[in-house]
Amino acid sequence: MTTGTVSLDQLVDWLARFRDLVTKQQAYLTELDSAIGDADHGSNMTRGMTAVMEKIGAAQSAGTPATAVDELFKSVGMTLVTSVGGASGPLYGTFFLRMGMTAGPVTTLDGAALSAALRAGLGGVVARGRAESGDKTMFDAMAPALDALDASLAADGDCAAAASAAFVAAEAGRDATEPLTARKGRASYLGERSAGHIDPGATSTALLFEALTGAIPQAPS
Repeated sequence: MTTGTVSLDQLVDWLARFRDLVTKQQAYLTELDSAIGDADHGSNMTRGMTAVMEKIGAAQSAGTPATAVDELFKSVGMTLVTSVGGASGPLYGTFFLRMGMTAGPVTTLDGAALSAALRAGLGGVVARGRAESGDKTMFDAMAPALDALDASLAADGDCAAAASAAFVAAEAGRDATEPLTARKGRASYLGERSAGHIDPGATSTALLFEALTGAIPQAPS
């Protein structure tokens, strides 16, 4: 049995799982960022995703939850932009804003729509951060993840399997940042000294796809 669509509730679950993962890994993300950045990626991501879920929870309690994907991700993106310092707030905020704009006023995403929304999110990250492959940024985890997602969707159209493939590729992309010399962001100031450290943004991106895998698990056969 395959999973051909992702529901609005599953997207909310994705966000909640991402919040839980960055909170659990806050110290590790900060440790990574202390080596090549401002030592605040863990705290920034935790603060931002906590604010996102608090806003979603407040809307649900008030009886005014988001009723469409674009509404949900617009709220997420704006919350991250306004509540998170450093580079991660604008980058992740733009990612979700672009996702929402592309998804539109729908309540479910099929594989093609999920891919298009994620691709638009990556495009937003590139537009804001000007990152390319090999720059030692979140791009190095996200781009291969989306390539793997598309390849999996082309094979069988199963969103759950595609999310799992994306997560595996994101982890590989994250690990591949370790020997790289940073060419963007604060880490680039270190030059060759940035080599030998895993990029924190790529690490949180891998957590993003781990959360997606959990939110749309493989249906039992």
